[in-house]
Amino acid sequence: MARGFKDRLTYKATPMQVSVPASSANLGPGFDAFGLALDIRDIYVAQILDEEAFDVDVTGEGADEVKRDGKHLVIKSMMRGFEFMGGKPRGIALRALNQIPHGRGLGSSAAAIVGGLSLARNLVLSGNSLMSDDDLIALATDLEGHPDNVAAATLGGATISWMEDRVGVPTGCAVRFSVDQSIRALLLIPNSQLSTGKARKMLPETVPHKDAAVNAGRAALLVHALTVRPDLLYVATEDHLHQQYRREAMPKSVDLVNKLRGAGVAATISGAGPSVLVLHNSTSAEHDDIVRSAGDAFRAVDVELSPMGAQVSSA
Repeated sequence: MARGFKDRLTYKATPMQVSVPASSANLGPGFDAFGLALDIRDIYVAQILDEEAFDVDVTGEGADEVKRDGKHLVIKSMMRGFEFMGGKPRGIALRALNQIPHGRGLGSSAAAIVGGLSLARNLVLSGNSLMSDDDLIALATDLEGHPDNVAAATLGGATISWMEDRVGVPTGCAVRFSVDQSIRALLLIPNSQLSTGKARKMLPETVPHKDAAVNAGRAALLVHALTVRPDLLYVATEDHLHQQYRREAMPKSVDLVNKLRGAGVAATISGAGPSVLVLHNSTSAEHDDIVRSAGDAFRAVDVELSPMGAQVSSA
């Protein structure tokens, strides 16, 4: 710890655990705004150490792809949270069980960021008074670069997020709303990965006014469809803003979305892709038809929508 730095925090001696849901962003027309929490959860357990060390162990999805030191995204997020609250612990022990697929548009990085910030807040005495949910979402947005996934991971349910200028600083903000209980989610997950950064570089600087107008109307309708009119989900998930522009990076995924939508199914690219999200309240036969349409290139996973965001408990 740097000389002259005064750590104002009192840390808990016992470990804390957090489970954080996966999330699907955009949901078609709501680019960088809509998020939906999915009940696939990463689980992190952390404890403050007296010695200067980062003791990191990771199992599960992407375990061989992540750092095992202070550069691990959960550790980096924890340190950001501690610094926000006015402190900096000597060391941290972290155990991570990853269940969210990496690089598939399902919010794995958002889960790590929200999980790290949640652990930091709950490893400090009176941490909830030092970091509100609004603070957490703003910090997570700064780390992630956009608020849609981190909002859903924090708050659960469906979320609408936006960037707001606060004293000259762009700040991530979000609100939550509940989803009609009849709506189900089906994920069609390919083996291939795609980075969010690469997917974003494929988007044009400008789009036709008529396309922007369609998306604005569909995004507004999507709130109504998710809350009280699931029969409108197909119309409400229509997108003209981003999915087709990314086809070159994930042709099979975009072709599958087009194929399913051609059959009247509310299918979208999940986040930056390449996973496909289907929102439905279909019969078993219709559900099986959707799965067959995906073919062998996609793994079908039925997943519950998660009304709860990050959940913290004593380990």
